[in-house]
Amino acid sequence: MLIGDDTLVRRRDVVEVIGAALAAKARGLGHRWSALVLGVPASTVRGWLRCFASAAEAIRCWFTVLAHDLDPMLAPLTPAQTVVGDAVEAIGVAARAGSLRVKAMAPWSFASRATAGRLLSNTGCPWAAPR
Repeated sequence: MLIGDDTLVRRRDVVEVIGAALAAKARGLGHRWSALVLGVPASTVRGWLRCFASAAEAIRCWFTVLAHDLDPMLAPLTPAQTVVGDAVEAIGVAARAGSLRVKAMAPWSFASRATAGRLLSNTGCPWAAPR
């Protein structure tokens, strides 16, 4: 399946809007605030945040490894206050490493491309290597 790096599978909104809600959550803001600012229904934002939170540790691990694969000299990532914050930070660091090594790309577009559009997939951790 081909999917643009500006979208996620089974999501109507562009990845930058979804990413803005995830980044706001990492800063401690709630779904109602994001919904109001982004002009998206609160239930939609709440669904994104729940889906991301349920896989946040796997996302953090995967993007941390990817970041270090792209930049072997990268220092260890500094922990954030929450696992969602850690996962968002790992995405940002991996996107920066990818931009420096491969091609400049916005962080959430990088996340979409790196996960084949399945960042918010509700079927577990689809971008990890099969066992």
